[in-house]
Amino acid sequence: MNIVREPESRFIKLRCPKCKNEQIVFGKSATTVKCLVCEKVISEPTGGKSRVKARVLEVLQ
Repeated sequence: MNIVREPESRFIKLRCPKCKNEQIVFGKSATTVKCLVCEKVISEPTGGKSRVKARVLEVLQ
């Protein structure tokens, strides 16, 4: 019997607090993620899960 673990990382849909643009980012990103419209930082790496600086709209499977 093989047990396959589900991945613990997810993609997250965020809304920029400045321009309200919706963007999908990786939950454990290794680089700083900026909004594609206004370039405000919306996610920062921490060595594990990213520090989110925007509103989380949805966690995608």
